[in-house]
Formats: sequence, C-alpha cells, structure tokens
Amino acid sequence: MTRSKRELLMGLGFISPWLIGFLGLTLYPILASLYYSFCDYRILSPPQWVGIRNYVELFTDHDYFLPSLYNTVFMFLELPIALAISVAVALLLNQKLKGMAFFRALYYLPSVVPTVASSILWLWMLNPEYGLVNKSLEFMHLPTSEWLQSPIWSKPAFIVLDLWVVGGGVVIYLAALQGVPVHLYEAAELDGAGPLRRTLSITLPYISPVIFFNLILGVIGTFQYFTQPFLMTGQPPGGPANSTLTYALYLFQNAFSFFRMGYACAMAWVLFLLTLVATLIVFRSSARWVYYEGELK
Repeated sequence: MTRSKRELLMGLGFISPWLIGFLGLTLYPILASLYYSFCDYRILSPPQWVGIRNYVELFTDHDYFLPSLYNTVFMFLELPIALAISVAVALLLNQKLKGMAFFRALYYLPSVVPTVASSILWLWMLNPEYGLVNKSLEFMHLPTSEWLQSPIWSKPAFIVLDLWVVGGGVVIYLAALQGVPVHLYEAAELDGAGPLRRTLSITLPYISPVIFFNLILGVIGTFQYFTQPFLMTGQPPGGPANSTLTYALYLFQNAFSFFRMGYACAMAWVLFLLTLVATLIVFRSSARWVYYEGELK
C-alpha cells in the first residue's frame, strides 16, 4: 500500500464518526423526507406512493395551509422593526457614558430568558382581564385589547413579544460598532458632517455585513416561527380562528397530531424552497447595500 493510500485511509478513519453521523442523521432523513412527501404515509402503515397529490392538496387547502402561510408572512413585519430598534439601541449603548455597562446588561437580559419562561410571562402580561399591559393602558386612559384572544391583535401581540428580546441582536451590533475606525468620524466631523450624516455615511456602511447576517437569520427564523404560538394559544394551538396558526405549527400538527407524515414532509420541502428563495433574494439585494471593509477604503 502506497503512502498516499495509507494517509487517505487514516484521514477517513479520523472523520468516520462525522461521516457516519452525517449519512445516518442528516443525509438519510433528508432523502427519506423527499420520498415520503410523494407518499401517503401515516407512520403505522407502510408508505403508499401518491405522486404529487400532497402538493396539490397543500395549495388548494384554503382552510389551514394558506392561512398558515399568510400568518407566517405577516410575522415578517417584525424584521425591519427589530433591525431598526436593535441598531438604534446599539448606537445609544455605544456612547462612552458612565454606567453604560448597566444599561447594556439590562437590554441583553431578556434575550437570555428561556422562550418557555418568557412565553408564560407574556401570557400573563397580555391577559385581557388582569394583565399588566391592559392595566397600564387603563391607567393612561387608552383603549385596551383582548390581545391573544382576538384574531386581529393576536399576531401583533407576538410581534411585541419578540421585540422584547432584541437584546441578542443589540450585542452583535454593539460589537460591530466597536470596530468602526474612529479616525473616520474625526475626519467627517472636520468636514462639517453632523451626527446623522456620520451615521448614514460611516456607521451603517461599516456594520452593513452584520445587518445582513442578522437579516438572513431573521428570515430563516421567521419561516420557522413555532414556539410562542404553540405555548401561548391553548389547545389546539393556533387560535383564535387560526389567526396564530403559523406554517411551522401546522407542519408540526400534521406530523405529530394528525400523523400525516407524508403531508408534513411535503410541507417541509415547500418550507425549504420558500426559505431558499427568500434567502437568495436577500443575497441578490446585498450587492446594493452591503459594504465590506476593503470596499470602503
């Protein structure tokens, strides 16, 4: 055996645990789900090939599938709001003022609270009878809402809940702001540029790769929005009137409540394609607004 073959076998031996895990726990489930998406598979009985029937049923399901897709798309309203708030708070926390470390910890703290705990907390705060939010609105003589019990206000309630945990993004933006060269601000100030102009012309272009990174994560995470409606909307989850039935939640119900595994696999592949298309659109648009350090010199 030649030396190159021995080195190849040795290398394969070292990476064999990863290869076995990848083939058995990643590649096989992906290919199996693709096959099952063309089958009528209910776990307890063998899969039966039905062709594209699952996909046809998906896009003609006006009662559940299309509303779940609409509810998920509605949650994308949160993305620009969360990005704007995160950047604005990071800019404020980047100031060199006394006691700023306390405020940085204060804004970051909600993001380390487990999702289950924060969901239960907000379930109490948004209670229409004795919740803190409605009590505060009553104190200020403002109109109250039924929040999660209202088909109109249930999705905005989730957006408010998610904006409470923007601290994770704030920390990332704050780290990016620390890397912006100070001499650029000094040069711009000597040229007469005000704070707004310096922010638009220096700060935002320099941290645009980080904004792009968080935007991609936000797009993927929004398509997979599941935990909060599953925990906070009762049994069966998704109410009232399916107003909080997100795509991922409906996929979960088909797979593990209705045991329609083939239908759920078809939903998973549609979700993959939707996420892929949305991510590619963001990548294509990034050439217009994302700048890297070499391009800014």
